[in-house]
Amino acid sequence: MKNCTITCISSSPNTGINKPIIGFGFKTLFVLIYFCFSFRHKLCSVLFFSGVAPQYQSLSAMEARLLQSPSSSCFFSSGSCSINRYRFSSAIPSSPKPLSVSFPQKTRRTTNVVSMSKKDGDIESLSYKGSGVDIDAGTELVRRIAKMAPGIGGFGGLFPLGDSYLVAGTDGVGTKLKLAFETGIHHTIGIDLVAMSVNDIVTSGAKPLFFLDYFATSRLDVDLAEKVIKGIVDGCGQSDCALLGGETAEMPDFYAEGEYDLSGFAVGIVKKDSVINGKNIVAGDVLIGLPSSGVHSNGFSLVRKVVARSGLSLKDELPGGSTTLGEALMAPTVIYVKQVLDIISRGGVKGIAHITGGGFTDNIPRVFPDGLGAVIHTDAWELPPLFKWIQQSGRIEDSEMRRTFNLGIGMVMVVSPEAALRILGEAKNGDYVAHRIGEVINGEGVTYQ
Repeated sequence: MKNCTITCISSSPNTGINKPIIGFGFKTLFVLIYFCFSFRHKLCSVLFFSGVAPQYQSLSAMEARLLQSPSSSCFFSSGSCSINRYRFSSAIPSSPKPLSVSFPQKTRRTTNVVSMSKKDGDIESLSYKGSGVDIDAGTELVRRIAKMAPGIGGFGGLFPLGDSYLVAGTDGVGTKLKLAFETGIHHTIGIDLVAMSVNDIVTSGAKPLFFLDYFATSRLDVDLAEKVIKGIVDGCGQSDCALLGGETAEMPDFYAEGEYDLSGFAVGIVKKDSVINGKNIVAGDVLIGLPSSGVHSNGFSLVRKVVARSGLSLKDELPGGSTTLGEALMAPTVIYVKQVLDIISRGGVKGIAHITGGGFTDNIPRVFPDGLGAVIHTDAWELPPLFKWIQQSGRIEDSEMRRTFNLGIGMVMVVSPEAALRILGEAKNGDYVAHRIGEVINGEGVTYQ
């Protein structure tokens, strides 16, 4: 048999279905042997779980909902020896054989969510910090953690394995979930979850291998959970990685009724001689921006303050736009993996910044060697209507917008001038959309012109 991964897990009344077990009965062993023989020519993942308790009948019901299309993963209950196969999506390819390694903590990023401070006449100017998110405090925490775990600070954590690096990333979707609860739009939030992690690890040039998710709620709503998980499946398909497994936890009294929380974890791989780390960046290199679909998954604490102040309903049409405000805000995060890996394969890419919490101001300098900075030409692309509305309605200063939101550019690549000509030529031919948004200069930080 080739590339078959076998994991055994048991149910837990408090934490869901994700605890290892040591053994299982002969009936289950027989089924396992039969399965392995039947699928000996295919890549697959096999999960066993034991003793589904009565309180987890809703989990079993959710599992049954996901038996709709061709699968890459199979789940067995050793308690009944019944075979329940998760058929997530034929779009999700089987991944290369998962690597059994331990991951030290090499990367930690704080999830920034927003603030209010300065006055403009009698109207208060909103800010990320005033909305409850202190980016500076997050930066200080990372600095302190770096003393205990040297080497953190990149978009993904690198673990050496032979001639390659495993690259790991973990993230959530912040308070965008609050808008999902209000709008009832749950089918795209899973895409956001996958995007936040795989977009981080591709900045090192890594191809995502697999993804794991954590879904927690006070009481499992099967219909709602199905929508979220199908979004995760869609995101994995868009990034060519396998949904290897996850945790579904019911925690009564911990979350408000009808609410849930999500987190995700992705692992990719890149050859050591192909890793992108910014070390070769020099003054004169070019910054290429790839468009975002909207706010993506950062800055929603501030966004929610703006919505409350504006007096608009999420069902109202976005001023200057063609959709409702709720639809515009809930647009799923772009997954850049395939496009970025394709551009990388043709050479000239030296550094990549995923524009998340911290916006342009904090994220772009993360890829530069000491002594280098960037100048951004703010007229290089048109600010999307959603960001214009956010800034005007919240009376938000330019500096705050640039340190909180992606402003229509979700990924920035630092490339050689020759590569920039090639990329912009392909964009002009209609292969994709890309903008020359700035250059690398001698100095520090990011300036705007």
